[in-house]
Amino acid sequence: MLGSLTVLLSDTTMTLVQRSRSEYHGGVDYMTAENRLAMSVGEAIFTQRAIRRLKPDPIPESDLRDILKAATRAPSGGNSQPWHFVVVTDERLRAEFAPLYREAWWAKRRDSGFLGPEDIPPEYKAAMGLADRIGESPVIVLLCATTKGTGPMSSTIPAAQNLLLAARALGIGGTITTLHSQVEERVHALFHIPETAQIVYCLPLGYPRGRFGPAQRKQLSEVCSSDLWGNAFS
Repeated sequence: MLGSLTVLLSDTTMTLVQRSRSEYHGGVDYMTAENRLAMSVGEAIFTQRAIRRLKPDPIPESDLRDILKAATRAPSGGNSQPWHFVVVTDERLRAEFAPLYREAWWAKRRDSGFLGPEDIPPEYKAAMGLADRIGESPVIVLLCATTKGTGPMSSTIPAAQNLLLAARALGIGGTITTLHSQVEERVHALFHIPETAQIVYCLPLGYPRGRFGPAQRKQLSEVCSSDLWGNAFS
């Protein structure tokens, strides 16, 4: 009898917890995404790296939805959530966007004094390859701020990291890239993005041709200070 009562109470408790979660998320079932993104936070963070060589294989819509759900769970200033994700999977649109992205990439390089491939330092070679092949990425996400200004733009940044970590948990790679003012008006027109919005990041997604794994990062002693800038962090 006591055992049956314990089971009954456990079932009731679980039902209340599930109902509470459903109500908290506005009636949307986020548990599926939570369960599917089962990789530990530690593993996702410490094996994440910029993946610029992507296979053209399509990403299942269910995975894409989970990635976007995770992105929308990010914090933002005043919980304003000033983001809009333009998720580009259409082959024709990706093909039309590709030369605009390449133009933007080279415009940024020229701004830095690099005029051609022979000027590009080794650390930019992979990014140059992405500029040539971005149209082959099965998914390109344009992360936009719904209004212009540094405030809304800054509030979208955590969403980008959530998106990439969720993708990593599903074995999908990607990286953060930006465009250039030289092409922004044409990109807005191509994807019907209103003038009042701003494109913050362009994130190509796909299964990696290479591998995930630890990436070279600076030591904490190089990037952290204790209390005052320059004080050794121990």
